[in-house]
Parts: sequence; structure tokens; C-alpha cells
Amino acid sequence: MTTNLRVTAIQMDIVWENPAANRSQIEKLLPARENSDVVILPEMFSTGFTPNGKLVAETMNGSTVRWMIKSAAEMNYAIAGSLVIQENRKIYNRFVWANPNGEVVKYDKRHLFTYGKEHLHYTQGDKRVIINYAGWRILPQICYDLRFPVWSRNCNDYDLAIYVASWPATRIWIWDHLLVARAIENQAYIIGVNRVGTDGMGLEYSGHSQIINPKGEIIQKSKIQGEENMNAILDFEMVQNWRSFFPALEDRDSFLISQ
Repeated sequence: MTTNLRVTAIQMDIVWENPAANRSQIEKLLPARENSDVVILPEMFSTGFTPNGKLVAETMNGSTVRWMIKSAAEMNYAIAGSLVIQENRKIYNRFVWANPNGEVVKYDKRHLFTYGKEHLHYTQGDKRVIINYAGWRILPQICYDLRFPVWSRNCNDYDLAIYVASWPATRIWIWDHLLVARAIENQAYIIGVNRVGTDGMGLEYSGHSQIINPKGEIIQKSKIQGEENMNAILDFEMVQNWRSFFPALEDRDSFLISQ
């Protein structure tokens, strides 16, 4: 088990609907080999948050997933982020986690952004996923999922939640506050990785990527509205000690999520 987990959040601009260009750009931003345990990319890091899922979708055996697997093995750390995936004739906004040993874990976005008509182009996910890595239990989430606390509820089954996002600058105040709320109510580390720049539909993104501890304290936050790597060391003992000292999770409500 890894008591301390070294994480790198890559806040990046995204070339619109150009996976090859984005993969090339990410390679310039990746930390050196073995300098991290987990590297996290934003939502739809290979294309930007596009409604044109059918045009840009790849398969789980496509160029981008194979690049993630290859890069994770070469760099000896996990690489994660969401991208557009086609499977069984359906299009998903899928969080893909590639381990250095070649293992891949996937999570399909549960809460599609109906305000932006995402539900017209993508298929809703229906499974909550926990990733087990280096002794840590990790909950993957995607952007709009952040607004729905029941789906993120810690049932004593995770230590870290990751939110990858394309969260626009016009609503960044909400992003900032909900990330802190999720850390406090779930007594878990929270990593929020947002993109920057302007997408192909003219939406602007200001980043505000951040890493928050289980007490709701921001331990890292992007300093600029441009591309930036944020690095932090997460302390597993801190999670355990805080939950033991202030055992609020023991008084949590039980929720039933219908599909």
C-alpha cells in the first residue's frame, strides 16, 4: 500500500476535435518518468466538450486509449481523464483510467448536461465505479456529476474523488464551492481538473483546478488561467485520522438510487 499518493493534475487548453494534436500536447506536459503516481487530465481531453460525438468517437482499442496504456507503462504512473468512446453503437463520455501494468478501468458519465444538450448526443452511464490503486479507493466523476451529492456520497468506500471537467468560466464560482463541499461532506480528498481556453463553440474556460483535503482545505489551486501542472502528495493517514477524530460519516443517511 502507498501511504502517500503523488498526484499531478494537468490543467490544459484543448485543440477542438483533434485527438492527435491533444495527445502531442499532453506529452509535453506529462511529468518525468516515475515522478508521479497518478496523472489526471480534464473532461474530453482529446477533443474538447463537443456535441459531435459520432464524428470524433473512438473505441476502447482506438488511438487515444492505446496511447494512454502505452504512456502509463512507459512513465510508470496511472493516467486518467475522460474522452468520447463508442461501444455497442452507443456514444459515451467515458472516464478512462490506465494503470502502468496495462489494466484499464472505465466509468461512464452518469449526469449528462441537459442544459447543454449532452443527453441528445451521449448515453447515460448507470454504474458507480471505485478504482483500487496503490491501496487507495478512488471515485471517478465527470463535470456535471459534481452537482449531485447523492451520486458522490461516500459510503465508506472511497478515500479520493476525482472530478474531470469542462466547467465554463461563467459558472466557475459554483465549481469552486461545490468541490469544497464534496470534500467536507465525504471526508475525502477531492481533485478537480478543469480545462482552460476557448472551445469550438466559443465557450471560455478559466481552469480553477484544485486539490482539497478531507477537511475542506485547499492544498493546491491553479495560479493562472492557462496551462499548468499542479502537484500534491496525498496523505492516507490524514484521511484515517480525520475520520477517526470526527466520525461524521457514521451518521450519514442511506440513499437508494434508482436506475
